[in-house]
Amino acid sequence: MSDARHLLFLVASTRAPGTEGNTEWLAREAARALPAQARQDWLHLAGLQLPPFTDLRHSAGSYPPPTGDLARVLEALRAAPEIVFVAPVYWFSIPTPLKLLLDHWSAFLRVPGLPFKAEMATKSLRLVCTSGDRAKAQPMVDSVRLCAEFLGMAWGGVLWAKGGAPGTTAQDAQARAEAAGFLAQPVPRA
Repeated sequence: MSDARHLLFLVASTRAPGTEGNTEWLAREAARALPAQARQDWLHLAGLQLPPFTDLRHSAGSYPPPTGDLARVLEALRAAPEIVFVAPVYWFSIPTPLKLLLDHWSAFLRVPGLPFKAEMATKSLRLVCTSGDRAKAQPMVDSVRLCAEFLGMAWGGVLWAKGGAPGTTAQDAQARAEAAGFLAQPVPRA
């Protein structure tokens, strides 16, 4: 068995395909510090066909196994011990593609035979985000941290930088310095 790390980066930006925003740039800067043998999987959620979420918790009570791109994301989540949300702050909150995926986590918890909560409890979660003001990013940071806590995931914290027009984050020397160490080590289990 390999000791190589395996990280899943879930990019939640809604920028046009092929456009790297400040948040993804910052995440890729952090990923550059990973050991060469570390596996990195990058999924751009906005480019996937994720179905609308229908809340069946109090009616049907369970969900069928996901299909299509949603099944692909679930498989990636289950495979990677380290998960990194790459999400710019939109209106003090999580971008729509990530929020939709998190809603589907409610379904994953209720797919018969899928031990989603137990599996997620063996993983870590980190957040890379950008916004115009750090204090205004806090509601999103708290939301992601609470999701990690609910599932028993190790919380690896947040890497934040000032965002704005393309290239703004590259000018943030403090964020670049923090990025160099943000993913350097796996998140320790409590």
